[in-house]
Amino acid sequence: MVTRKEDFSKWYLQTIQQADLMDYAPVRGCIIFKPDGFEIWEHIQEEFNRRFKEEGIRNAYFPMLIPESFFNKEKDHIEGFSPELPWVTEAAGEKLEERLALRPTSETMIGDAMSRWVQSYRDLPMEINQWANVFRWEKRTLPFLRTSEFLWQEGHTAHATAEEAVKRTMRSLQIYKEVVEDLLAIPVFSGEKTPSERFAGAERTYSIEAMMQDGKAVQAGTSHFMGTKFAEAFDIRYLNPDNEHVYAYTTSFGASTRLIGAMIMTHGDDQGLVLPPRVAATQVVLIPVGPWQKNPAIMEKITEIYNELKGLDIRATIDDSENSPGYKFNEWELRGVPFRIEVGPRDLKNEQVMVKARDLDDKVAVPFAEITDYIQNEMQVMQSRLLERARKMNQAQIYTDIETLDDLQAHIEAKQAAGENPGWVLAGWDGTEESEAKIKELTGFTTRNIPFEGTVEAKTTCIVTGKPATATVWLARAY
Repeated sequence: MVTRKEDFSKWYLQTIQQADLMDYAPVRGCIIFKPDGFEIWEHIQEEFNRRFKEEGIRNAYFPMLIPESFFNKEKDHIEGFSPELPWVTEAAGEKLEERLALRPTSETMIGDAMSRWVQSYRDLPMEINQWANVFRWEKRTLPFLRTSEFLWQEGHTAHATAEEAVKRTMRSLQIYKEVVEDLLAIPVFSGEKTPSERFAGAERTYSIEAMMQDGKAVQAGTSHFMGTKFAEAFDIRYLNPDNEHVYAYTTSFGASTRLIGAMIMTHGDDQGLVLPPRVAATQVVLIPVGPWQKNPAIMEKITEIYNELKGLDIRATIDDSENSPGYKFNEWELRGVPFRIEVGPRDLKNEQVMVKARDLDDKVAVPFAEITDYIQNEMQVMQSRLLERARKMNQAQIYTDIETLDDLQAHIEAKQAAGENPGWVLAGWDGTEESEAKIKELTGFTTRNIPFEGTVEAKTTCIVTGKPATATVWLARAY
């Protein structure tokens, strides 16, 4: 395999294929989720579902085909998604009276339903989540991170007041931050998107952004405050306590399977995947070593430990294939399994096993009687260790002393000449789209978000114009 430093994108593509997470589909830009890859998504789903249901958000499902007229009801929305929409124009050999889009998102479909379901203030808040596939015909694709079809959850809510809708918008963003950091061990940067980066039709968009090992950004989740724009477009009105018909305030929020790609790019090493224990499809692999076929006691002990781990809901497997121990070690390291337990004749004699954590170099001898407690504890330790390691990686690639566009260009050139990543830059911005566009044109950097007040030191001058800054922004290249 190529190393990350040699070619990070090629390393990523080799890793996800050799680790058996996915395969390419016959349709451009689409992928097949193999069982190990899909199970990671299932664990992400489980955690989001638990959090959403605690909040009173329930799951539903809406059709994938959306009439063209629905998009035309909200001008900004159709303009934002039109270049990416695939259309169905024929069915059963006949041309359709109205084109149907394969959903890029479901604000329009769910807005239409809410216009019928919301009649009184007693119907609010209405909070729904959908697990679905969506389609955006991307020109440049990368498995998991950017594909023509991808899987996600999309939450859609309606509220009686703007204050309640804003509260849901911000709470959803916080849930994203908690899940991504606690489950996937990916540290994120929270903030508000600039107007040019807002979701099509939203009044305000907030995001969590993650930094990859190559210094590029991945938008890991977004939450949108729609105001009454979609309610007005789809006539989501209700009778308030004063017997007046008024428009509801709506929100939406989404996170997708790009989280899998972000996790791989955050934690992987030159041997392959490094999976956080909480999300790994297989958390522990047990491997017999030495002449184990001639010593039944080895497999008896491995089976005993395996059953104990399974009894604690730890996802374990036994590799009793005919491959050599060295081959097995490399194979399971490539797949990113958090812990490897080895048992051989010497271990039986010493009443111990050898344990290797995927992210550490050394093995540890653990007595038979302590192995289940050890694994349970070390899974938590490894989860925290990966998050802290990623935070340190981020800090090493953050630059806060670049004050002008010339400085930024010189910084990028110097880093590229040294074979290093330009990372992220914290900069002042005058609030104009012209300045934002000039940064992108000359450097390839885009605004990731405006960090929340108090989380960073505010910049006072615009990196482009030198005028007083109206906001401080994170700048980076992005996937």
